[in-house]
Amino acid sequence: MITLFCVRPRRFNIGNDAIFLGVRHLLRAAFDVPINIVQVPGAENDGHASLSGLLPKAIHQMNLYGHGVVVGGGNLYENGGLDVDVHALAALRLPLMLFSLSHGRIYNQRHELVPRTDAMPPPVVVALNQQAALSVARDDATFEYLHALGVTKSVMGGCPSLLLGQLPLPVPSGPEMSAGTLLSVRHPQLTSIPLRNEARMHGTVLRLVEMLESDGFGPVRILCHDTRDLMFASSLGDLEYIVPDDVYSYLALLRRARLVVSFRLHAFVPCLSFGTPAINISYDERSLSLVRTLGFESWDIDFVRSSDVVAEVRDRCCRLDAFANQRLDARPLWQQLETVMTSAMSSFAGLVNAYAGERPNS
Repeated sequence: MITLFCVRPRRFNIGNDAIFLGVRHLLRAAFDVPINIVQVPGAENDGHASLSGLLPKAIHQMNLYGHGVVVGGGNLYENGGLDVDVHALAALRLPLMLFSLSHGRIYNQRHELVPRTDAMPPPVVVALNQQAALSVARDDATFEYLHALGVTKSVMGGCPSLLLGQLPLPVPSGPEMSAGTLLSVRHPQLTSIPLRNEARMHGTVLRLVEMLESDGFGPVRILCHDTRDLMFASSLGDLEYIVPDDVYSYLALLRRARLVVSFRLHAFVPCLSFGTPAINISYDERSLSLVRTLGFESWDIDFVRSSDVVAEVRDRCCRLDAFANQRLDARPLWQQLETVMTSAMSSFAGLVNAYAGERPNS
């Protein structure tokens, strides 16, 4: 039996669970034998995690009991998402693959994109990629960043959540599953945007709801991805909000929706996969970059730089046929990205099988 360790974000955001479903799907397809996938949080969250990140204790147990390590997917090059001890990392003996990781900048007061203060230090990024047998960047900004650091082995593969439409997902039932329009939000204080932009998000959301309902897209419900979004959702008056309690309910909501307007990247990308009409509102480079990588740059809305977000959303609502056409046009690009992902998984499986064959009692 092959045992893989998957180091991934394990905090509040349900979008990370959607990404993991895609990673798991690709891993199981790459191996022709049963596999165990041991999930390890990328960072120590509460001080009591038995294993976390690529730290000495975790790497010791990976060496003892594992046959391969996958890091990703998600925003692990930033946001304090991955703890790495570079000295312990050098002792990792298993094949390591970095899969669909992202790095992006945020807006400053002048609306210029600048580095995050919580980004992984470049020497650690380089050390991580030097140790890895395979490195798959999620988007073009991450790919260019890695190459600027001299990491030439990296390839660009997109996000595995783009493949969710291929999976046989459970179909939950219940009144909260009814079709309608969803407005996927993020608590403004979690966006890392300048305060003057953060302050207008509440009013923008209320105006979006008013516009959507007046234009015949009601009723509109607020979709939370994170328990921390609950405070923001509850501040919006009498609007109904949904806090999905598992990833399958969350994905069912997106699949059944009439329309999704989203401040959350991992509501938009699954909608692309499902064919659910969706409008994305970006506020940082990691969103702008992935949407561009997936061929939807002209459909995206930049919250920080837009002079009227509500008008831009209304414009796209008036021409949802363009969304369908753009989705068809993007299919060849998505196929190329899927080929990169499956090829990386196949190469990883070959390395893992070779390592397992060399180990006693594997």
